Amino acid sequence: MSKTNLGCIFQRHVGHDRPAIVDLKDPKAPLSITYEQLSDMADAVARGLVSRGLVAGDRVGILALNRVEYLAVFFGAMRAGVIPAPINIKLSVEMVAYVLGDAGCKLAFVEDAFADLAPADLPNISFDTEFQDFLDFGPFEAIETTPDMPALQPYTSGSTGKPKGVLLSHTGQMWGPSTADWMRPDGAYLIAAPLYHKNALMVTKSAFYTGARIVLMPRFNAKTYLKAIEDYRPTTVSGVPAMVAMLMLEQETLATTDLSSVTEVSMGSAPASELLLAQVKQVFNNPRIMIQYGVTEAGPRMFGAHPDGIPRPLGSCGYPLPGGEVKLVMDEDNPADPGGEMAGELWVRNPGVLLAYHNLPEATAAKLPGDGWFRTGDVLRRDAQGFYWFVSRADDMFNSGGENIYPAEVEAVLEKHGDVLQSAVVPIPHAVKGEVPVAFVVLADGAAVSEDDLKQFTLANGPAYAHPRRIFFLEALPLASTNKVDRRALLEDALARTDA
Repeated sequence: MSKTNLGCIFQRHVGHDRPAIVDLKDPKAPLSITYEQLSDMADAVARGLVSRGLVAGDRVGILALNRVEYLAVFFGAMRAGVIPAPINIKLSVEMVAYVLGDAGCKLAFVEDAFADLAPADLPNISFDTEFQDFLDFGPFEAIETTPDMPALQPYTSGSTGKPKGVLLSHTGQMWGPSTADWMRPDGAYLIAAPLYHKNALMVTKSAFYTGARIVLMPRFNAKTYLKAIEDYRPTTVSGVPAMVAMLMLEQETLATTDLSSVTEVSMGSAPASELLLAQVKQVFNNPRIMIQYGVTEAGPRMFGAHPDGIPRPLGSCGYPLPGGEVKLVMDEDNPADPGGEMAGELWVRNPGVLLAYHNLPEATAAKLPGDGWFRTGDVLRRDAQGFYWFVSRADDMFNSGGENIYPAEVEAVLEKHGDVLQSAVVPIPHAVKGEVPVAFVVLADGAAVSEDDLKQFTLANGPAYAHPRRIFFLEALPLASTNKVDRRALLEDALARTDA
């Protein structure tokens, strides 16, 4: 079996009767799959694709909620050299058609609930009614790969335009899981974030590399997530901070649910507030908390533990991983990192950097300036010990009366208030200053604080020019398809509320 093919990442654990997945697609009938069974399914997918005439380099789309069949197709396709393209199920019909067409998919694997999203002229296999007949069980020799061979083609979220296909190599995607020093073979990892997103895929690949078990929920729901912790005893829960914040609002369920199995909480894709971190420590009895930073196009992880064993400060992304390089750039015309404490755009160089954006040479050139470096478009800061902290998306920055404002910096001030669980800041037009910040806030359970109270708090604890001109209270922040905060929806809400 190939040691270079990402589809075989878990193959060394086959034959030990080790559980790989507990699939909770039907919570009344959970499905437990061993590594050997998963490997057999992956081989059956590879054989099924070959029998249909697909060859290495062809693409297949996957349009479904999380389920074991999703992962069988994901890894099985790669064994045959076929490139899986996980599709965001929350995209419009038109955008799904665009992604499938842009990728040039020859076939799609579709859950019946999303059949209407699939183009009528694209051959597809129903996970619910046709998948078992598609499988062709038997031995399959996975293809050997080369360093520049694409393994998978996820798509960016398209928040600033059409989604872009990201060509990721087998070699690079094997590197990321090999650096997951926080994974344990005897661990169990609860996953509810969508498998078309880097967060869930990274945890899955890393768990499989390690030989751990994943508990796979079809989608996130706070109450059922907490019930899954009690029933299936995961050691680690993972997701984005917005998901964890929703858990913290389920006070009645939290009070009656056994969460004692959880020793680690991993959050990524966005910053977490001080109050949220404090609540997580209390609810899960002081677990190890890891704030993960990553981007689809590079790694996706590039930070981890300090090599000298220095404890990671709470809220930090960590220290650069061995085998990769990072630098902070303040001037793209002089992309040198002077070292020391500073903030700047994060550039990374590691084996996981994308090969290219699919059929987008100009976008590729803009993000790959040369010598193997990738521009993340994110602003991070480095402290005196060399730990890195997320600041904001560079694209999120706006100018108010001549001052540059990063929403995440305003959110950090708001979230220092003891009653603020979560916040999100967006800019709205202003006749004099161009744009000004407004904030949406989720309060902790039982908290009572006014808009004026929070305005005064931000004025006292941050620059006056950055204080939110309006603050609106929500029970929960809206989530986009990646389970990140939906800033586009919040901007529309802010414009409607302010008549801006």
